[in-house]
This record gives sequence, structure tokens and C-alpha cells, in this order.
Amino acid sequence: MQSDARIEDDEFDERQRGFGWPQIRARLFHTLFLVRRPMTLGARGVVYDRQRNSVLLIRHTYVPGWQIPGGGVEPGETIMEALVRELREEGNIELHAPPRLMSMHFNRHASRRDHVAVYLITDFRQTEPFVPNNEIAEARFFETDDLPEQTTAGTRRRIREALSGEPASPFW
Repeated sequence: MQSDARIEDDEFDERQRGFGWPQIRARLFHTLFLVRRPMTLGARGVVYDRQRNSVLLIRHTYVPGWQIPGGGVEPGETIMEALVRELREEGNIELHAPPRLMSMHFNRHASRRDHVAVYLITDFRQTEPFVPNNEIAEARFFETDDLPEQTTAGTRRRIREALSGEPASPFW
């Protein structure tokens, strides 16, 4: 039986997905990735500032909602190289210690072959304030108990799992 919070998260996720141009654009990008790489693998990081009890969230220009930073692993790239690259590109985050792999998830919303590794990052620095670009509209730290209403359900679950020790779902 699902908890009320899980049902609310799932309903919120469905409303967020919508059917406008951003969703169509996101699906086209993912289809292009599927043509280039039939199996997709992503790396995302819960960048956690212990002193402020806050996490870094990003807002893309092409899909709705706030998410933890990360992205796809490119051909010839390790998952760690992808994570480091994505954190730098999406939030000017520089790692000072290896991140901790928290979980792996099947992202059935993206495709039948998409998997995402989630890492916890606690030893880092932001090299400079983030400046919006064509891909990322915003990158900001939010207190963990005051996330924006538009934070995606999957992002909320990953943050809870990484920070509270809650068992990780096999699904995104």
C-alpha cells in the first residue's frame, strides 16, 4: 500500500509532466540520445551543504520543475567524469572528496532503458555564482525543509533517501 505522501508525489509528478513544448522538446532530446546510445546512463548529485542544511537544485530551460544536478554519461566517459562535468556545468561545483554512491534507479519515465546513479556530495565548493545559460535557467541552494513547490517528485525522493537513510526505490 502506498503512503499518502507517495501518492501525492506521483500525482504532482504527473501534473508537472504536462504536454507542452518543454515536454515535447525533452522527449525529442531523449529520443536523439536513444538513437546514439540505446542504453542510457545518467549521474546525478545531491549536493548537500551540512552547515546550512541545504541542497543544490537546478531548473532546466526545457523541462518543468526543480531537480538535483546531473546528466548523461557520454561515450568514452566514466560515470564519475560525467558527474564532475555536470556539477561544474550546472552549478559551478568543484568536488574536494569523492562522492558517495547512494543508489541506482531505473527511470522508466524517460525510456525502457534509462538508469540513473545518485551520489551524495558533502565536500565541495561553489567556485562562483551560477550564471543562467541555454540549458540551465537557475541553480540555487534550498534548505531541505523548504524546497520549492515545483521540485519534482523524483528529486524529493532522492533527497530524502540520501539524507535520511530511507531505503532507495529501484525506480526514479
